[in-house]
Amino acid sequence: MGSREKKDRLHAWMALRQASGIGPLIYKRLIDRFGLPEKVLSASRADLLGVAGMTENAAQSVIRAGSAKGPQEEIACCRENGYRIITLQDAQYPYRLARIADPPPYLYAFGEDIPAGPAVAIVGTRNCTRYGISMARRLSADLAAMGMVIVSGMARGVDSGAHRGALEAGGKTVAVLGSGLSVIYPSENRGLYFDIAKNGTVISELPVKEIPNSYNFPARNRIISGMSLGTVVVEAAKKSGSLITARLAAEQGREVFAVPGNIQSYKSTGTHALLKQGARLVERAEDVIEELAPLLVAGFDSREETSPAARETEKAAADLTAEEKRIYDALDSYPAHIDELAQCLKTDVGSLLAELLKLELKGMAVQMPGKYFCRSGV
Repeated sequence: MGSREKKDRLHAWMALRQASGIGPLIYKRLIDRFGLPEKVLSASRADLLGVAGMTENAAQSVIRAGSAKGPQEEIACCRENGYRIITLQDAQYPYRLARIADPPPYLYAFGEDIPAGPAVAIVGTRNCTRYGISMARRLSADLAAMGMVIVSGMARGVDSGAHRGALEAGGKTVAVLGSGLSVIYPSENRGLYFDIAKNGTVISELPVKEIPNSYNFPARNRIISGMSLGTVVVEAAKKSGSLITARLAAEQGREVFAVPGNIQSYKSTGTHALLKQGARLVERAEDVIEELAPLLVAGFDSREETSPAARETEKAAADLTAEEKRIYDALDSYPAHIDELAQCLKTDVGSLLAELLKLELKGMAVQMPGKYFCRSGV
């Protein structure tokens, strides 16, 4: 795919997100209905209103969004700073996050590729005790040494301890910001920000220059829990934002863990409340691994192993003819129009459609509305 084409496609993804009244939940419904943001932007008012949750104002905003100029500036800013934009349909998009009800339509990323291995979130209060920071660091280091990716929010206190523990163990970690990638918050974590980028990834769903407004953080927390098999709350008061992350994890069908603390410390009241509600008590990393073992053994965390279509694709790959293999190699995780594929492969549309049908029957290609095709199992 050429750079101009990628830019045009990113423009569509971002223009739709900037339309008034289109949050992550409605965005996902639109993509599920129309397949591509380009198709949403060109849809009729009547078709848009046929999507659950769409209002008249939101539909009109989507119709106007195709001519928006903002995405061009945002894409240019990302290019200048070395940030990547990963859409919901890209293979790099975190597998588990894509399965929640309201995934971010796209993520801004800085650093290495987002680690694809099994992940555990470790979160807690910003104003933690020495015990809290020590436990976060130790649990994170031990879990990272066992191959788990550590996900947290790069806040002061427990979050920072979790990231540092993973880095000290030589493991991978992902920081999910409540601000744009170019606004490092808190500022004292600037060094940690770049250390994480060297050994993992810093991500955000927010525009690159977005400041850390308080209302951004609860939405950010769904990404932390959504990327992870389970969430460990190390230390939290009764009204800690970490309890929001734990609640979201439970709603997403993920495991919730809590580290017990001093019964006389108000900074442990939140974690003790979680334990009373049924969270798994954690004293060491092995407690987390034991609880997640059935999911790990079943390959829940692997994109290829957890996708039935991907398993079938792998089995069928050896049986492709030379022409089918040539066409399959030209397909991507992002849908391409039949005309584009025909031009790329230097073949006529009729012959290409016949070969694509064979790939569909073998479970190796998927046709989307509007004669768009992509690989299956990605």
